[in-house]
Amino acid sequence: MKSRMAAMTVLALSLAFTALAAVQKADQRPLAGKKIAILVENFYQELELWYPYYRLMEEGAIVHLIGPKAENYESKHGYPAKADLAAGDVNPADYDGVVIPGGYAPDYLRRSPEILNLVKSVYDKGGVVAAICHAAWVPISAGIVKGKKATCFWAIKDDLVNAGAVYLDQGVVVDGGLVTSRTPSDLPVFLPAVIAALSKGR
Repeated sequence: MKSRMAAMTVLALSLAFTALAAVQKADQRPLAGKKIAILVENFYQELELWYPYYRLMEEGAIVHLIGPKAENYESKHGYPAKADLAAGDVNPADYDGVVIPGGYAPDYLRRSPEILNLVKSVYDKGGVVAAICHAAWVPISAGIVKGKKATCFWAIKDDLVNAGAVYLDQGVVVDGGLVTSRTPSDLPVFLPAVIAALSKGR
């Protein structure tokens, strides 16, 4: 009986140490403790929202979907996304970065003063702003691209240039805390750059 209890104790301790090791390993992930906002509005591009959402979580980040309002939004093809919070209800100081998916959503996002304040405030405090495809419209409207190297979907290149940015036609461009890419096909280089920028901060 005693030997059985001893064996059970050893097993319990072993499981406890295994669980502790797993927690410690998780805490060592590059983005552990980082809080990231991913912006959402109607007609967002599915891959450009959900791929960053799960990749950033996988790296240990706390990820919130944030829209002009805390309500349901639909993608270009009707896929639903529920905003966890409204932009006006969050404190930008709580966030280490903002990721902005493309699609047609950025045209709506840039009309929201609260969204633009969130983006500019996170950037100004040394956070990371990452935009892909048409999402370049949002940092343009937030007034943070002047003098920066950046890229975007080719059709809005003139908007980027007219806002004072230096346009580069490449898969990902990193200039300080601004990370930009062109299309969904750039996601395999966009996300590593976003994760690296968030990991080291500014």
